[in-house]
Amino acid sequence: MASTMVIPGSAPNVLERQHSAVVLLEQEHAMSQARWYAAYTCANHEKRVVAELGARDVEHFLPVYSSVRRWKDRRVTLDLPLFPGYVFVRLALRDRMRVVQIPSVVRLVGFGGLPTALPDTEMEILQAGLSRSPNAEPHPFLGVGRHVRITGGPFAGLEGILKRRKSRLRVVVSLELIQRSVAVDVDAADVQGVVSAKGADSLPPVFRKCCI
Repeated sequence: MASTMVIPGSAPNVLERQHSAVVLLEQEHAMSQARWYAAYTCANHEKRVVAELGARDVEHFLPVYSSVRRWKDRRVTLDLPLFPGYVFVRLALRDRMRVVQIPSVVRLVGFGGLPTALPDTEMEILQAGLSRSPNAEPHPFLGVGRHVRITGGPFAGLEGILKRRKSRLRVVVSLELIQRSVAVDVDAADVQGVVSAKGADSLPPVFRKCCI
C-alpha cells in the first residue's frame, strides 16, 4: 500500500491561506456595502459640507432644530445642527474619499484609523422620529441613568434612560461614538423599563439612548 508523505507545516499553511481568503472576502464586502458614518467637520461648517455632499451625490443627513436668538433690536429664528460638528453620510467605505476630500471635513469618525459604521436601524428610527418631532433640541451628553425602551411614538424601538422633568418626560438620544445628545419629548405611556440579567441596564455599544 502506497503511503502519503505529509510535509510538516503544510496543512496549517493551507488553513492559513483559506482563513486569509475568507478575511479578504469579508473586507471586500464591508468596503462595498453602503453604511452610515459620522463625518466630523470644521466648526460651523456643517451646512457647507452638506452643500458639497449634494454636489457630489453623496447621501447625507444633517438634523437641525429651530432656535430663536436675539439679534440687536429683533429676534431671529435660526436652523442649527442638532449634533454640532457632525454630518451623517451613507456610502461604501471604498467611496469615502468623496467625503474626506471635502475641505471642511476633518475625518470620518472611527477607531484604530478605520471609520466605524453607525447601526442602520437606529439611524432609520432617528431620521423618521426627528421628521415627526419638531421639539428636538441639543442636550449635554448623557450616558447614565435608568434604562427604558420606547414602545410608541416616533422614536419607538430606541432604548434610553428615563427621568421626569416637571410634568413631562424627555428622551435624550445620545450617540456615544461622537459624544453628542439630543432631547425629544415622549409620553409616559410610551416607555417600558429595561433591566439586564445582571440587574443593570445595557445599551448598544455605538448608540446609547438616554432620557431626562
